[in-house]
Amino acid sequence: MSLNSGDSAPSITASNQHGTERTITFNEPTVVYFYPADDTPGCTTEAVEFGKELQTYRDAGVSVYGVSVDDVDSHWAFADKHDIEFDLLADPDGEVAEVFDVERRGSGVTTRTTFVVVNGKIYDVYTDVDPKGHARDVLSALLEYGVVNLSE
Repeated sequence: MSLNSGDSAPSITASNQHGTERTITFNEPTVVYFYPADDTPGCTTEAVEFGKELQTYRDAGVSVYGVSVDDVDSHWAFADKHDIEFDLLADPDGEVAEVFDVERRGSGVTTRTTFVVVNGKIYDVYTDVDPKGHARDVLSALLEYGVVNLSE
């Protein structure tokens, strides 16, 4: 059974690229995107684009988290190399992917999947994501549907 719009988002705990354990309870609008592997072309595009949009997400009150099965050290190197300022959550055992019911094969996430969570509920799910332009598309949808507003 997969998580769909309207379902409650599971709280998650995982370490970020700095080794700090983070518990995400989804009390604020949140984007959680799952990606296959650090420092691969598509994953780099997606992370860099979320990074470029990060201040606008923050201004709109939206948190952003990237999740992959890579470990903390891999996330740290990836974030450092590409100046990624949002949390990349390490999920080497696939526990976070499992509670979000993101399809996995072997050691990685098989499909890029993004969850938008609002008021603790899944608001939208994007599957088979094209990394190019995805960060802007998600933000535009949140603004267009009035889920968040940009303060002036």
